[in-house]
Amino acid sequence: MKDKEIGEIRRHIRRDRSNMTAIYGCFVSEGKEIISKFRLSTGMMPENESDKYFALMKKVLSGSQGKNLIDISFRTQQVVDSPEHKLLTALKDSQLKDEEALDSFYGKVMESVTMDTAYLILIGADAYDVPFKGKDDHVQADGSSEIYRYILCAICPVKLSKAALEYKAEIKEFHDSAITQVLNAPVLGFLFPAFDDRSTNLYNALLYSKDAGDNHEAFVSAIFNTDPYQTAKEQKQSFEALLGNALEEECSLDIVQAVHSEIGSMIQMHKESKVDEPLMLGKEEVKAVLQQSGVSEAALSKFSVDYDEAFGFETQLHPKNVIDQKKFEIKTPDVTIKVNPERSDLIETRVIGGVKYILICADESVEVNGVSINIKED
Repeated sequence: MKDKEIGEIRRHIRRDRSNMTAIYGCFVSEGKEIISKFRLSTGMMPENESDKYFALMKKVLSGSQGKNLIDISFRTQQVVDSPEHKLLTALKDSQLKDEEALDSFYGKVMESVTMDTAYLILIGADAYDVPFKGKDDHVQADGSSEIYRYILCAICPVKLSKAALEYKAEIKEFHDSAITQVLNAPVLGFLFPAFDDRSTNLYNALLYSKDAGDNHEAFVSAIFNTDPYQTAKEQKQSFEALLGNALEEECSLDIVQAVHSEIGSMIQMHKESKVDEPLMLGKEEVKAVLQQSGVSEAALSKFSVDYDEAFGFETQLHPKNVIDQKKFEIKTPDVTIKVNPERSDLIETRVIGGVKYILICADESVEVNGVSINIKED
């Protein structure tokens, strides 16, 4: 899904816009036992309460693509005939009124989600009357191209509030407040089916993970039966290891600087162009940068093979998962140097008298532990 499509559905999930007439919940204990199940009518709730529920559901469509929001792709055979896709479809088509399907879903979540606190499974079904959008991107509110029917699930930790002194208006004094169970923002959730090209896509779902470093392997396997994906952190680590292992002796500071600079420029140009399609980085784009930097054909060939082994044949990566635009760091076992990425040219490596050195240009002011120092000439 594109950012605009995610944003369009997110804006729709409001008490005064959504057709989500009920929100279903299953309260699960830390020991994976059901404490309660319920159905809440969004129309019968007080406004401030329904606003809070819709805010929790909407949170599942927040964060960065490739980090917090992950596209889940089903195989064709799964869509044609598979228990996991049939279950999700039954939930959607019945608008969660199929109790057997709903209980089966709760069971799969409970089997695959483990938390150190109790948690609440929230799920709602909605129907979005997709307004027609012309070639000029102008939305015609009175025209509709289709009705997009979907389910949205949020899994929220339930934590005990901290003890505090609370003001009692009736006696005009502060006294100890009761400890209560408080519902927190979701840590996991999903949208099914996907809303691609502003239309229903039964071949995809959108997974939400608050922690970009957790791929929720058990949950993804239980609900979608798809292979675990690499988290943003894992992709970055794999890419860094790939460069070092594939280039070996040719992996120099200049090469890493060039890769970081070029990918950073790609990200910035894509941002300025305001293109809807997300920017993706492929093997050939990285090879082109390496080639321009003087990497040998033998090393390029090894990089190509190792890339396929690390990420899969012709897999594309989110560039922001590969580099940190705000960070350029050089480390030795005893020293860490952090540099403004835009000024990595201030760093160079050199061998002097057979000893390897990292040199930093220090023509401007220099501080050590907050103290300004002078660098004397020999």
